[in-house]
Amino acid sequence: MIVDCHTHISAAGDNVQLADYLMSSETVDVCIVLATAGNSSRQTNEKLAAYAGKYEEKMAGFATVEPTRDNVDVKAIASATEKLGLKGLVLYCSTCGFHPTHSKAMRLYESAQELGLPVFFHNEYVPKRQAILEYAQPMLLDEAARTFPDLKIIIGTMGTPFVEQTLLMLVKHENVYADLTIKPGSVWEVYNTVTAAYERGVMNKLLFGSGFPLSTAGECMETLLGFNRFLAGTNLPIVPRSVIRDVIERDTLGLLGIKTKV
Repeated sequence: MIVDCHTHISAAGDNVQLADYLMSSETVDVCIVLATAGNSSRQTNEKLAAYAGKYEEKMAGFATVEPTRDNVDVKAIASATEKLGLKGLVLYCSTCGFHPTHSKAMRLYESAQELGLPVFFHNEYVPKRQAILEYAQPMLLDEAARTFPDLKIIIGTMGTPFVEQTLLMLVKHENVYADLTIKPGSVWEVYNTVTAAYERGVMNKLLFGSGFPLSTAGECMETLLGFNRFLAGTNLPIVPRSVIRDVIERDTLGLLGIKTKV
């Protein structure tokens, strides 16, 4: 089974965008769909649930939560996920301006661990001007990973621009994974990220992602499987194709404890 661990669908949900989404995901079996941070977490999550519910064999929706604003006790988080059929949580610490270990964020992780919900920490490639870049640092999740060892944590987009911190977190914590969202137009960046992960021995902690609508799963798989060919005739290190294919075919749902209709 191939799982795209990082996709977005417009909160507006117009038919053209939804059609584009379904077409782009034809090359994968299941997509994790991340709700986008907005003025109302509840309204955003309800809209996402309505879309994902129509395609429950294909989509696993993650609810957005803003701990400093939303109720984060177990009952509230269960209402935001189980009742809506959503499978995890996504947090936008930098964009929403809260520290990853804010006291309310820690209470959220406690609730998520109790409910068995994975938490995806979303870093934007191009942060908004008002975003607090400091809060995007993966090392700030160290306390959460230590305090809640059964909580499945996914560091989005390899923690860009703090990739080295992400690799250290993968080495240090069994319960931490990273979203290897591929940028087809940045082959050299892809090569350096994958090679660094391979040399650190954490390829088994990487989850394949496309970042749709930034790119499609098909384009990303082609880029990931093909970057070694650009090294022909050089002395640069390569990553075995079988290891790269393992990332694409990883049992992401099983690792994160997500059950779908597939």
